[in-house]
Amino acid sequence: MEFLDMKRPTIADLAKAAGVSVSTVNRVLYEPEFVREHTRTRVLAAAEEIGFYGLGTIKHAIKAPQMAHRLGVLLQRKERTFYRLLGEAITQAAQTYPGGGIELTLEFLEDLTPEKVATHILSLGSRCEAIAIVAPQHPIVADAIDSVLEQGVPVVSLIGPLTAKGNISFVGLDNWKVGRTAAWAFDRMVRVPGKIGILVGSHRLRNQEMNESGFRSYFREHNSGFTLLEPLPTYESAVVAREHVEKLLTEHPDMCGLYISGGGVTGAIAALRATPKRDDFVVVGYELFEDTRAALIDGTFSLLISHPIERFGSETIATLMKVKTAGPDAGVFRVTFGFDMYGPECI
Repeated sequence: MEFLDMKRPTIADLAKAAGVSVSTVNRVLYEPEFVREHTRTRVLAAAEEIGFYGLGTIKHAIKAPQMAHRLGVLLQRKERTFYRLLGEAITQAAQTYPGGGIELTLEFLEDLTPEKVATHILSLGSRCEAIAIVAPQHPIVADAIDSVLEQGVPVVSLIGPLTAKGNISFVGLDNWKVGRTAAWAFDRMVRVPGKIGILVGSHRLRNQEMNESGFRSYFREHNSGFTLLEPLPTYESAVVAREHVEKLLTEHPDMCGLYISGGGVTGAIAALRATPKRDDFVVVGYELFEDTRAALIDGTFSLLISHPIERFGSETIATLMKVKTAGPDAGVFRVTFGFDMYGPECI
């Protein structure tokens, strides 16, 4: 009989009928959120026309991206320009994500004590299907993260990696490399090796601890002529940062440079501008925004190392979607990307 000679349409047949590649059909089947709506519709129409055996799967895939994905992001103080810009980039990435359907809860935390951070993590985890957080490494915070993970809500750490009993994914820079790059800059720009002051936001923020460790490791390996002063925590405060810089300049007038790897950078800028400018004094800072850009232009800063904000935003949303889709037993996703470097002549 004639029907015995008929073959069941394959994925290759469907791709040909829809005028797309086989890989596109596979994405429609297994990763529909990464395929544009008109392409998904075209594949569905072709599947109906040729009687594709997986028609039901395709119909489900077409509807899947229309489901709401409840994602949460917890950043630090909104008054800090960096976090405000990062929040805007994450919001934009959620709004333009292929397939849409993302309900983003973006919150900023003013009180950075471990107890407050932990409480907010628990609250966000109860309202979202996957969360991304900026948080200090602390037992109370780790316990809150484990509680969220036990509820089946994946957690992604932003900027600095975090550890807990459960698996935590990460999106950010290679902070060890950031520190070594800053040290390399001092080694190349300082005329006569001497003392370097160091500011960190908090010793509990692992990215800044790793920055400092990489910074010191470079000098141990390449140039022991520099003296690295003990790092001073700013607690992400511009007022504290200014006080520290003023004290450093007073107590160590022979300093050859200052490395600002944490928050409070505007206070550091104010303190540096209030002292006579020295051509042989090198300052390396962190993150490009209006104030630090002006500091580069007027010579207060020598170099800036910065997150690529738009890339950071898109990688955050993409990773949240991956961990949500993969489920709690899929392990961790580690996403690191290159950083930007800015000098006075390239901004």
